[in-house]
Amino acid sequence: MRQLRPGIVVDNTVLHVAVPAIGAAFEASTGQLQAVIDAYVVVFAGLLITAGVVSDRYGRRRTVVAGLLVFGVASALAAAAPSVGWLIAMRALMGVGAALVMPATLAVLVAVFPGRERPRAFAVWSAVASVGMAAGPLLGGALVDAWSWAGVFLINVPVVTVALVGIVRLVPETRAGDGRGLDLPGTVLVTAGMTGLVWALIEAPAYGYTSTAVLTGALVAVAALIGFGVRQARSPVPMVDLRLYRDRRFSGASFAVAVMTVATGSTLFILSQYLQLVLGYSAFETGLAAVPLAAGVVAGSAVGGRAPARFGSWACVVAGFAVTAAGFAVLASLSEGSGYATVSAGLALAGVGSGVAGPSATSTVLGAVPPERAGMGSALNDTHQQLGIALGVAGLGSVLATAYRGALPDGLPDHAVSSLGATLSYAEGGAGRSALAESARSAFADAQSLTMAIGVAAALAAAAVAFLALPRREPSGEEAYVGRGEA
Repeated sequence: MRQLRPGIVVDNTVLHVAVPAIGAAFEASTGQLQAVIDAYVVVFAGLLITAGVVSDRYGRRRTVVAGLLVFGVASALAAAAPSVGWLIAMRALMGVGAALVMPATLAVLVAVFPGRERPRAFAVWSAVASVGMAAGPLLGGALVDAWSWAGVFLINVPVVTVALVGIVRLVPETRAGDGRGLDLPGTVLVTAGMTGLVWALIEAPAYGYTSTAVLTGALVAVAALIGFGVRQARSPVPMVDLRLYRDRRFSGASFAVAVMTVATGSTLFILSQYLQLVLGYSAFETGLAAVPLAAGVVAGSAVGGRAPARFGSWACVVAGFAVTAAGFAVLASLSEGSGYATVSAGLALAGVGSGVAGPSATSTVLGAVPPERAGMGSALNDTHQQLGIALGVAGLGSVLATAYRGALPDGLPDHAVSSLGATLSYAEGGAGRSALAESARSAFADAQSLTMAIGVAAALAAAAVAFLALPRREPSGEEAYVGRGEA
């Protein structure tokens, strides 16, 4: 199952190097570019719980095969997008395919490896994903430079083909077989709730944080998510067993990881624009930025896979998140005159921290879930992360857009302030506008530093949650489910 994770990670990371090219091709605003990223993430997160139930009931291998087919077809259609609206729609369809794939990968690892061996298994899983994280942007950047942004979607097709062959030949079928059914109204509620929340965050800079449209989106989100929670609490066979959140291991690690991904989820989205539009790097050179990040994850995972046996999961999670915060502090120091070395140092530290903390955090979350509900537990683990990423791209992207617009000179037309790319295009349209281009780059660098400083705060908050909420001692197999009843 390990070959599946890189394919999904490649799609998440490679797209960031193409963001400036997509913005130029479709004259897209920052909000539209955020939507291209978040259409995938929101649908992915909204359907993960349902996908976990599907994999438990109908078979994990069968679900993965269906998801890969959807993902591959949608990728090919995205490459042929005639408009940014079409691209956003295909990204959403790719999210459907990815949601079917992801829960089964972790569920199989949970079924195969006993509790004490899981951190090492998850460390290998993370390291393999990091290879995709490094290779994807490099290949995607080369394709963008040599051809067009469409290449970042077409490279998914051969990855999916190889994965399908491997799954059919090597992975046995597993399932829970306890008759737990699907909940279509619940699926609609949770997806609508997250969609409304992310939409409100994305559009807030353009419409205003107190505008009717933004407040309506936020209210719809809150109502839908409350409705989902009530429905699950009353159902005799819920999609999500809310009793899991009474377990400090599950709720503490899940919340800490979600807070952390708010910071990490938007990093490459912002840095890709900084490297290309502020520092003037090519798409391929921008792709190189993912190499120190991936190398850091691999190095950190080597530690994170073995250290829990000696120091405990609690220490690994807290220390890893603290190192990630240090990486964001380095990134917050970037200016329009900074070089690649500073970016590399910051991303390497962030990668090391994620590598150290990730295996223990994942093992802690899934260790609180009964084995027969591995699909649901894996889906919840991914949902927490993907929701954090969506909120990071939307929320920190909105902070970036608001701070950037506020630092630009007064009197510019609306279309010229929608993104850094739009401002630079406007500055090229007339004589005497070179000063505007310099002001725009400086404004973006300052806005980026602000968002990275928020990333520091989020990473430290995640470390604090882990420090306070996670138990110092690992429970034994007999203690793992005491007090929660059958899940």
